[in-house]
Amino acid sequence: MADEDTGTIRREFGEAVNMTASELEKWLDSDESQAVGQKDGDGESTGHASGRRIVELLRRKNDDLTDDDYAHMRKVHGYVQRHLAQEPAKEDVETSKWRYSLMNWGHDPLKKG
Repeated sequence: MADEDTGTIRREFGEAVNMTASELEKWLDSDESQAVGQKDGDGESTGHASGRRIVELLRRKNDDLTDDDYAHMRKVHGYVQRHLAQEPAKEDVETSKWRYSLMNWGHDPLKKG
């Protein structure tokens, strides 16, 4: 990948993922996290598996990122952007499947800053 492409991908990934690796890891262990999303043959949702991968990416040095890592980072950014556009009524957000699904992808829409 060209350097300019990887820089853009890292920036967009950083904008999409507003949870730390520790916050995301703790969230992924919760019942709420495991209760949302489309499950695969192993019983794990696509978003939950992505969340585990995001934790790894957040802990990896930029120099160690592979083309496959950058592809996943692009996927995360795209998912978060599409899903944010589907925001439900404000009163339902805090405990909504919409929020929980986003959090599996490393983005808490209620997190400030």
